[in-house]
Amino acid sequence: MAARDLQERIKKLIIDRRLASGAPLPTEPELMEHLGASRNSVREALKALQAMGIVEIRHGFGTYVGPMSLAPMIEGLAFRTVAGHYRGEDSLLQLLELREAVETGLVSRLAGRMPEADLLELDALVDRMEEQAAREAGLAETDRAFHATLYRGLDNVLLCEVLEAFWDAFHRVRTDLGGEPQDPKVTCRQHREILDAVRSGDSMRAEEAIREHFGNIRARLSTTPPQGPHTRHNERV
Repeated sequence: MAARDLQERIKKLIIDRRLASGAPLPTEPELMEHLGASRNSVREALKALQAMGIVEIRHGFGTYVGPMSLAPMIEGLAFRTVAGHYRGEDSLLQLLELREAVETGLVSRLAGRMPEADLLELDALVDRMEEQAAREAGLAETDRAFHATLYRGLDNVLLCEVLEAFWDAFHRVRTDLGGEPQDPKVTCRQHREILDAVRSGDSMRAEEAIREHFGNIRARLSTTPPQGPHTRHNERV
């Protein structure tokens, strides 16, 4: 039996038995009998599934359903993006455009619908960004927290993981960009505008604020040739 077929049958077993993350899989001998496969074939299939986060092999304890997180996707997305960039492709720009399209499409759903507690939390994050900008400190982590908090109200775990994947991939592979970095005070103003638009319930204004937020980095990526893998931890996107 082909290795891919075994992997698919193990995944089907997890689905058919409705096994949740952390649930134990049948023992190795039970899997061998169920699949009609050799011990080595079963082990190879399980190793491949573990690499995808579908199962977790705990040596001495057995095999369990894995967390099924987007970590493998993040790794693949980051590698694909940086490899393409160094080949002269516009993969960083493509990734940014994808993230911009997702966020622009989502922010209108939040306008006028966010709980006051979440709005106050966003207020505090923008205040922190402004304080960091005044000290010429990096804004990246506060920027990240702002976007995570903004979309948390949609109560969609998969969506939050996808947005985190975009963020991780972009920030792990970004290189020196062409053009001038955006003034951190402008970045703060853009986040304040996003927040004000969402609070006011003006969905069109909120979408435009998101587009403006991505405008500077998009323009710089559009004119940036491939460069070496330098890291700038304070780049704000």
